[in-house]
Amino acid sequence: MSPRLIPDLVLTEAGWTSGQGVALEGGRIASIDRIDRPAPGDVRLAGKALVPGTVNAHCHTFQSLLRGLGDDLDFTAWRDRVLYPFSQRLDRRGIALGASFAFAEMLLGGATTCVDFFYLQDEGNENAEAVIEAARAVGIRLVLARAMYDWEGAPKRYREPVADAARRTRELVAAHRDDPTTVVQPAPHSPHGASPEMIRAGWEIAETEATRFHIHVAEGRYEGERTLREHGATPIRYLDGLGVLGPRMIGVHCVWLDDEEIALMGARRAALAYCPSSNMFLGDGITRVPELLNAGVRIGLGTDGGCTNNRLSVFEEMRMTSLLQRVRLLDGVAIDAVTAFGLGTRSGAEILGLETGVIAPGRLADLVAIDLEDVSLHPRNDLLKSMVYAMSGRAVTDVWVHGRRVVESGRLMTVDGSELLAQVRELTQGWCAPQAVAGRQCEPEHGRGLGPPRARRARRRSPRRPRRDR
Repeated sequence: MSPRLIPDLVLTEAGWTSGQGVALEGGRIASIDRIDRPAPGDVRLAGKALVPGTVNAHCHTFQSLLRGLGDDLDFTAWRDRVLYPFSQRLDRRGIALGASFAFAEMLLGGATTCVDFFYLQDEGNENAEAVIEAARAVGIRLVLARAMYDWEGAPKRYREPVADAARRTRELVAAHRDDPTTVVQPAPHSPHGASPEMIRAGWEIAETEATRFHIHVAEGRYEGERTLREHGATPIRYLDGLGVLGPRMIGVHCVWLDDEEIALMGARRAALAYCPSSNMFLGDGITRVPELLNAGVRIGLGTDGGCTNNRLSVFEEMRMTSLLQRVRLLDGVAIDAVTAFGLGTRSGAEILGLETGVIAPGRLADLVAIDLEDVSLHPRNDLLKSMVYAMSGRAVTDVWVHGRRVVESGRLMTVDGSELLAQVRELTQGWCAPQAVAGRQCEPEHGRGLGPPRARRARRRSPRRPRRDR
């Protein structure tokens, strides 16, 4: 008999149930059965509720290392003064460390799946492979949205010729086709960050490889104005004209859409990765979620990068999704708790093509245990609503991904959390926020491969040492 998880409550498709054991086998949920008596090997989760792991439908993991550097800057200043220069500091070790750091935080907050929209390519797939290895080591389920980026205004390490980006993306998809916890999907950056040829190439990969593809769309008002000026159409109409707006497309953000664009997304069965906290943090606006749902657009929730949100909790995004629509529409039930929870679990999994996000036989065993005695869940009037609107992050106690217990009693089981934080402190020592320096902008060291401070000091002592190939 497979070992069973035996919590006080289980959130199944039928609602909350008690007295049930959830058997795990081969990374999936084998069965959910009434428990007559515990068996050897059963895991008793007294005082806990078992719920589906949440799905982070959009993130940039390396950006967690930039947290606190651009908190009070607008989008353009954040991009030009923080994102571009500080991302140049990260060699492959730094990229892997940033990914591990972000994945650890997500798991501790109950996110069992992460989409990493990754674009620090450096003319190959080695950096992406480092992120994939970090996800495997920390224990999270990963969708590596392999960016395809050729806008000349971006740093060189972000950019590739169309043919190279397409070839490398196909190679990465093939390399991980049979990986049980990693999926690779193409991700043309955006209508302004990717040429029409690059966007079409991403769509063609998704078609031939039978996968999804991701693209930032209409995040800020400026993007619609720019796309209209350069291509004669607003972003969704432009993508539709390219023939890529369809059931494989996951548009990220989609803040600035008119009624016709919303209807067009629904008619084409396109999906949305919605990042409410990031949109608020950067002052971008509020995506029209109820209208998109009514039009038939499928929606998942994302946190976006750690430096454009500062929190990596999908439970937090559930709450923000509901509250933002209430204040936008002056409607107290615009998005209710059940809907918000579904967007962060089942719906997020479905738009990615993953069999997770719900506790049912045959589904992937990505599960989270919640401490029913946590003060934030009392009084116990409606547990699901309290999870969405009130629950503290400390209520997440245990996490399983693909049947593997990766968090136990609030502690990571796969990596040394203290050592991870020590490495982050070493790498980021001396970094300063541009807005915090009186009278001048921070001047971060440029050039990749610099590594942590100790490595930088060593290189300064050896001026004759050849520079790395950039």
